[in-house]
Amino acid sequence: MNDSLDLGLKEKVAIIAGAGAKGDGIGNGRAAAILLAEAGAKVVVADKDQELAERTVQMISERNGHAVSVAADLTKAKDCEKVVEYALNHYGRLDVLDNNIGIASNLSVVEESEEYWERVMEINLKPMFLMSKYAIPAMISSGDGGSIVNISSISATRPKGLTTYSTSKGAVLSLTQAMAVDHGGEGIRVNCILPGPVYTPMVYASSSYLNQEGMSSEQRSQRQNASLLQIEGEGWDIGKAVVYLSSNWARYITGHLMVVDGGCSLSARARG
Repeated sequence: MNDSLDLGLKEKVAIIAGAGAKGDGIGNGRAAAILLAEAGAKVVVADKDQELAERTVQMISERNGHAVSVAADLTKAKDCEKVVEYALNHYGRLDVLDNNIGIASNLSVVEESEEYWERVMEINLKPMFLMSKYAIPAMISSGDGGSIVNISSISATRPKGLTTYSTSKGAVLSLTQAMAVDHGGEGIRVNCILPGPVYTPMVYASSSYLNQEGMSSEQRSQRQNASLLQIEGEGWDIGKAVVYLSSNWARYITGHLMVVDGGCSLSARARG
């Protein structure tokens, strides 16, 4: 391989928080886990559902990659600490953290319940805070700095009726840039990806955006047509962006908000 094309991920260790997916589906986290392993990283697949995490590990193994799984509720500090310790005990270092966990809501503040507002905020923000809290010291002790990639949404900057969700994802942007400022001097790069409409198992198995089971062909077509490129986003598109931001190719990039949406944020309709 041409050294200039080396991503610098060989023998690096990455934690993917939220890397499970239904069946053999390719969600954003699973795609990132597979692609990082293909780039030579050793991957720790963390998910609340051990079976889904283990399936991701199997898919990586089938591609001759290295990965292990760990079950964890990443809204709990002790579980987040456990995941980081597991990575250090198993692979001896930590270089990359990809934060993927999230749920959605399509209600206004008038319609939203207090209980679900709190649930969205807890799931969409707390794991990023807690995983970073324990990952950053481990990255520093590993000696080569590190990379954190947080997954937000174009809804953070282009709200269109997903009020609670948009609010939580907007907070992810602020968290990302604040951590970039706090830890740049320690060699930690912190960046954020803002996916557009991406067809993942979370969407087609049960669409919380639409308050219904699954997604009709008409709704799927509408999402595709919202892209200026007239193509449908996939988990692989987000995974590739994670690999880039985690690699040496992005060594001079931190605090960046990367939109990956096929131009949807330039053309998407408002609510309804």
